[in-house]
Amino acid sequence: MNKLLKTIYTFAAILLFNVVATAQDVAAENDVMRSNGKIYVVMAVVLTIIIGLFIYVASLDKKISKLENKS
Repeated sequence: MNKLLKTIYTFAAILLFNVVATAQDVAAENDVMRSNGKIYVVMAVVLTIIIGLFIYVASLDKKISKLENKS
């Protein structure tokens, strides 16, 4: 039950941040980055970092599970 409650709170927080982020106006700096194509480079770097973190956490989970089963 506690895990379900934690999941619901996390989902609500993500939803709240999404609403706050979409409510903001687009700044002039974002238009400049979009027109130069730099926004795509920034998004690619952020996506690469996030995917790397997920892969790291998954491999760490496998190692921990293997150690738990070994004991």
